[in-house]
Amino acid sequence: MLCVWQSATNQEQEFDVLTFPFLAMVTSAPKPASPPEAPANESHAAAKPLPKWRNHGTPLLVFLLAGAVLLTVTRNWNSWEGGHVEQVTDDAYVRGDLTPLSTKVAGIVRNVDVSDYQQVHKGDLLVQLEDNDYQAEVAQASAGVEAAKAAIENNRRQRDLQDARIQKALAGIDEAKAQIAAAQAAMDAVDADLVRAREERNRQEGLYQTHSTTQQNLEQAVGAEGSLAGQYASSNAQLTEARTALRSSELAAEAERRQKNVLESQELQLTADLHAKEAGLVAAQVTLGYTKIFAPADGSVGERQVRPGQLVSPGTEVIPFVDRTSWVEANYKETQLTNVRAGDAAEIRVDQYPGQVIHGKVIEIAPASGSQFSLLPPDNATGNYTKVVQRIPVKIALDEGELTSKLRPGLSVTATVRTKQ
Repeated sequence: MLCVWQSATNQEQEFDVLTFPFLAMVTSAPKPASPPEAPANESHAAAKPLPKWRNHGTPLLVFLLAGAVLLTVTRNWNSWEGGHVEQVTDDAYVRGDLTPLSTKVAGIVRNVDVSDYQQVHKGDLLVQLEDNDYQAEVAQASAGVEAAKAAIENNRRQRDLQDARIQKALAGIDEAKAQIAAAQAAMDAVDADLVRAREERNRQEGLYQTHSTTQQNLEQAVGAEGSLAGQYASSNAQLTEARTALRSSELAAEAERRQKNVLESQELQLTADLHAKEAGLVAAQVTLGYTKIFAPADGSVGERQVRPGQLVSPGTEVIPFVDRTSWVEANYKETQLTNVRAGDAAEIRVDQYPGQVIHGKVIEIAPASGSQFSLLPPDNATGNYTKVVQRIPVKIALDEGELTSKLRPGLSVTATVRTKQ
């Protein structure tokens, strides 16, 4: 019985050591030396039953230690993973700006000046549309601008003419005022002579009644009075006419001034019309420019989507463009980003070029996990919940180099970020 127990114990220890290496020290404790085997006839008499705690103690101890290790690993795994100096992920890809170049206006394709996957430089002509109708629109808008300028020039000359008319009216006012002054002076002079003539007539009439003067002297006095009275009336009429002319000239000058104000307001309207025509010309020129599609930067083009003679509408994709500048988007698990910061150095290993390393640095960390940018973000407030480790995109800029210029968007890479702890 003792031999059977020892064999079972040895097999159990071997199982424990192979299955749980960390329990080797526990299960490999020294055992007391076995007593010399008794004769066969005495073994049954000397064998004693083992305590129950020795039959179940070792398996129980194994399970307790395994549970402690599992609990320790579970509670500290995230901190251990986030505390690594080097954070590595193979969920990373080369990224670049891929722009689908499209038409802004409708037209017929005249030329496609590039081939599929061709390298291009900034400003290279890629696709050109027929532009005869747009050239006509530009010419029409240009003619409208010239007409608006001519209208403004005509208005300016009319204002100059109006200024001359105003000056003429002002001269008429001055002339009328001079005539008024002359008529007034003549009236004043005739009035004094008329007073003397009337006094002389009255005196001659008194003398004639007393037969102290002759009939001839009386007639001469009457005639002189009548002549001066006529001159006075003539001067008065001239004064009235001069005043009327002054009023007429003043009204004419006011009318000319108002006409000039009208012309000045028309100038503002004509200037605004010119600006509108110039804006229309610029719009026509811009529309004409849309008939030519140029490379926005240095890079390469994809497969051509149009051919000469094809009718395209606004928004038709003509050719995709891939910018030469590239970077790496590494999708790290959230538990790996404990110490990752912008500016950390990074090493990139591209699957296409095994054994070669590209250096770079972290420039941005996404403000949200990738699931939040998906078309249908998850809503964990509904249904059953299963915790899933999220991934956060990290943007890594690459150092300039010969290998960097060969990278194409979409290539798989392995990204390693060295954190600063």
